Amino acid sequence: MDAKKLLLALVVVFLGWWMFTDPRGLAEAATTGAGTLWVLATQLFRALVHFFGVL
Repeated sequence: MDAKKLLLALVVVFLGWWMFTDPRGLAEAATTGAGTLWVLATQLFRALVHFFGVL
């Protein structure tokens, strides 16, 4: 079995286990992660706009 497929299978099994044992914790982690990702993406695009504006 390919290493990528094995890793993907482990992640899916872990997320499935987490969903059944602590669904509220998984939801909070997903919400926090999405919020953090949005903030980082916004900062990146602002920095790129500033960088190209300075050029």
